[in-house]
Amino acid sequence: MATLNWQKSSFSSDQANCLEIGRDGDLIHVREGDDPATVVTTTTANLAVFLKGAKAGEFDHFAV
Repeated sequence: MATLNWQKSSFSSDQANCLEIGRDGDLIHVREGDDPATVVTTTTANLAVFLKGAKAGEFDHFAV
């Protein structure tokens, strides 16, 4: 994996409440700010489908 430029949302108030994302070509890497060693990797296409579903409310039943 190349050295990534990790980006977090401006809505993240601190490191403990932070999801970070980095891109390496067609691969997207996601990690939690308080556990940077654990990284989930997906493709740009799969992330786009997930985000579309999230925006449509498909995962709202997981919210507390």
